[in-house]
Amino acid sequence: MLKTKKISEVINMPVYNDSGEYFGDVEETLIASSKIYGWKIRSTKKSYISKVMSGAKGVIIPHKLVKSIGDIMIVTKAEIPSYDERGTEVTPE
Repeated sequence: MLKTKKISEVINMPVYNDSGEYFGDVEETLIASSKIYGWKIRSTKKSYISKVMSGAKGVIIPHKLVKSIGDIMIVTKAEIPSYDERGTEVTPE
């Protein structure tokens, strides 16, 4: 059975990527024509966002990257850019 959630239940929800790394917290939902098209994810001290993009307050990810929403949100890591220690973008394989 498909369970639905209210948008208000998803705000401040922790977000993890499919490798198990903490990504950030849901800050906002981006809606157009009664459909969710993206999520604004807030960077926190120990989040993946703060590690790869220091100084960034958050990112916007398209809804198509969301794999699951339950007690936490899981996003696919395959299309999210990653960076090495020098700050150079590493393309996903």
